Amino acid sequence: MSKEALIRVRMSARDAHYGGNLVPGAKMLEIFGDLITDLAIQQDGDEGLFRAYHEVEFLAPVYSGDFIEAKGRIVKVGNTSRRCEFEAYKVIAVRPDVNDSAADVLKEPVLVCRAIGTTVVPADMKRT
Repeated sequence: MSKEALIRVRMSARDAHYGGNLVPGAKMLEIFGDLITDLAIQQDGDEGLFRAYHEVEFLAPVYSGDFIEAKGRIVKVGNTSRRCEFEAYKVIAVRPDVNDSAADVLKEPVLVCRAIGTTVVPADMKRT
């Protein structure tokens, strides 16, 4: 059974960097970094070291106030490396066209980003 991790977070005004309160795609990578740390701890009892992203796709915009649900899973375990897949979905979207505090729960989550990455847990750091 593969290890899985889940995070749900609201994008804040501090996360927005571009006009129209657009959040940079790098924020999704930060979330994926937290997921890969969670997965490494589950698998090996150590945070490990994120080695590389092999593929990243930014698929839809994210704005401050949106809620993002991201998940990651280990798909391949090597001697010290763990290959992981990540997906981030917008599950609540802000509605500035209605008023400053309006938002909608989305009937269907919107895939905003997906990626594949590898973490390494040095052999002498593994505890499981």
